[in-house]
Amino acid sequence: MTLDDDPLGPLDPNFAAAFTRDVRRPPCQLYLISPLDVTGGFADRLARALDAGPVAAFQFRVKDMDQHTAAKLAEPLQRICADREVAFIVNDSISLAKRLGADGVHLGQEDGDAREARDVLGPTVQIGVTCHDSRHLAMEAGEAGADYVAFGAFYPTATKETKHRPEPVVLSWWSALFELPCVAIGGITPPTPRLWSRRGRTSWRCRARCGTATRRRRLRPLPSCWAEPFPGLSVPLRKQARGAAFNL
Repeated sequence: MTLDDDPLGPLDPNFAAAFTRDVRRPPCQLYLISPLDVTGGFADRLARALDAGPVAAFQFRVKDMDQHTAAKLAEPLQRICADREVAFIVNDSISLAKRLGADGVHLGQEDGDAREARDVLGPTVQIGVTCHDSRHLAMEAGEAGADYVAFGAFYPTATKETKHRPEPVVLSWWSALFELPCVAIGGITPPTPRLWSRRGRTSWRCRARCGTATRRRRLRPLPSCWAEPFPGLSVPLRKQARGAAFNL
């Protein structure tokens, strides 16, 4: 699916020009995403990244392992985040998020429903949903109780195969019409969020290598952000805010 295939139809690329940024909204924050391999010296790298500057959230993203192994890898990283008041978000797995007592869970379109996650995890846990390039999916996620929606991948990325390539205007559209935070994902490098911010864009999510910094704080709720997978750096999410995320 492309942006033009969205059931709501194509967006005017100049949509954002009709709106003025609400200065009451908080600025973008960083949302860091782990690499698939979080062994070895990764914990030290994460600590250095969080100490380097403000980060709103960290997403624990590992694949192809049993839950016991994943939990064992997650626990020291979760402590590092807790010590620095950075939200600890689990990718894909509602059950692992519950087992760890994580601050949140990020769900793909095939990883479960936001309503199910809310029933299992409770009212205070942050729930994010990947919506690719679809405004329709994003609105459905919001109605289902998601705390933030994520669009992407905006740029080519080596971390995973991507089939969806939204235009940045979808972020402006979402932020102009909805208070729910949004995140931009995919191939986002440190200069990209600054460029989009100058164009009046709203939020980002990208993965970047640990060692870069942004803003530190536990989010209730999360703000808008950028995100991209490891190695890299991430940007956080905030309600009614702009943001970016990088992979560690």
